Amino acid sequence: MAGRRGAWCAAVVGFGLLLPLAGCGGPAPADSTRIEVQRVLDRRAAALLGHDGTAYGATGARTEYTRLRALPLTSWTYRVTGVRRTSAGATADAELRYRVTGYDTAPVDTRRTLTLGRTADGKWYVGADRPARDAGQQLWDQGPVTTAKGVRSLVLGAGQPAAELRAFATLADRAVPAVTGAWGPHWSRRVVVLVPRTLAGMAALLGSPAAKYRGIAAVTTGEAGGAGKAPADRVVVNPEAYAGLGDVGKQVVLTHETTHVATRAHTTAATPLWLSEGYADWIGYLGTGRVPAEIAPELAHALRDGRAPGTLPPDKHFGFTSDPTELARAYEGGWLACRMIADRWGTARLDAFYRAVGAHAQRAGAVEQALRKVLGTTPAEFSASWRDYVRAQLG
Repeated sequence: MAGRRGAWCAAVVGFGLLLPLAGCGGPAPADSTRIEVQRVLDRRAAALLGHDGTAYGATGARTEYTRLRALPLTSWTYRVTGVRRTSAGATADAELRYRVTGYDTAPVDTRRTLTLGRTADGKWYVGADRPARDAGQQLWDQGPVTTAKGVRSLVLGAGQPAAELRAFATLADRAVPAVTGAWGPHWSRRVVVLVPRTLAGMAALLGSPAAKYRGIAAVTTGEAGGAGKAPADRVVVNPEAYAGLGDVGKQVVLTHETTHVATRAHTTAATPLWLSEGYADWIGYLGTGRVPAEIAPELAHALRDGRAPGTLPPDKHFGFTSDPTELARAYEGGWLACRMIADRWGTARLDAFYRAVGAHAQRAGAVEQALRKVLGTTPAEFSASWRDYVRAQLG
C-alpha cells in the first residue's frame, strides 16, 4: 500500500491544505521519543505484574519493584502524556493507573514524573519514578510496602512492623460487620487501610501539609457520590495520633472511617458534615458502652458554662485546622443529632434520612426535604428537638 500512501501525501501538498505532514515521513523526533518511552514503561509494567525482577531491571531502576513486591496487583499501566528532552536524557509525564486485587473495582489514577537516561546503544531506561508536582505520594514512595491481610481488610504499611499491621487488620475486620449491621450489606464490605510511618508520611499521601492532620487519627479518601465505578476508599492513618488512643478509641476510629467507605455512594455535595460525620460516629460508638457525657465532653462542658449550642454545627466547624475544642464540639453535636434520630424515629429512618439527603441534587433544600418526607418534621422543629436532646443527655 506504499503507493497509495504516497498518493495521499502528494494530494495534501497539491491542494495546499494546512494539515500536518509528519505522517508522510514517519513520526517526528518528539513523537518518536514518546513512543519509545511508552514501550519501555509497557515492558516495565508487564515485568512488575509478572513478578519478573530481571525484566524489570532491564528497563531501569529496580527501587519500585523491590518496594512493590508485597502489593497484590491486578493491573498496572502507564500512559505517557508528555516528554521533554534534557541534556542527560528526558523527563516524562505519565498517568499511572493500578488496581489492588480484590479491592479496587476501578483503577487508582495518579500522576507520575519519570526521569530517563539512554544507554550507549541508544536505548531508554528509567532512572527515577516520583509523584508529579502537586500529586500526593503513593505508599511505596515512602519505602517497601508490607501487608497484613484480614478476612475483610487489607492493611498496607511503610516502615511499620508486621505485628502492628496485623493489629490494624483485626480492628478493621471487626469494623466491617459492625458497619454492615447498621448500614446494610449493599457496599463492598471490604476496607483498605494505609499506615505510613509518621504524620509527615500521612500528609504526603494526602498531598497536604502535616499541620492539617495533627491530632487527627485517620481520614478516608475517596470520591463522594460514587457508584462502584471509583477505586476503593483508603483509610489513611496518622500513626502518631492513633498511638495515643486506648483500645476502644482505636476501634471507634476504624469503625468510623469504615462507615465513610460504606456510605460513600450516598454521601454527596448535598450531605452536610454534621450528618456524614455524626452518622460515622454513631456507628463507631455503637456497642462501646460509653455514655453521652463520655462521648461528648466538650459539649457537656459548654452546657455547664451556659454556652449551649443554638444550631447544628456548620461545615466550617469540621475543618481539621479549626480550633480543637470547636472541632470536638462539632463532631459531638453531629453524633447527638444522629443518635436522636435513631432514638426517636428508629435506625431504619436514620438510614433512610441519610440516603434521602444524599440523593438531593444540591445542598439547598436537601436536609429540609428529607426532614419533611422521612421524619415528618421541619428544620425549626428538628433544631429545637436537638437542643432539648443535647440538654437532656448532657445536662
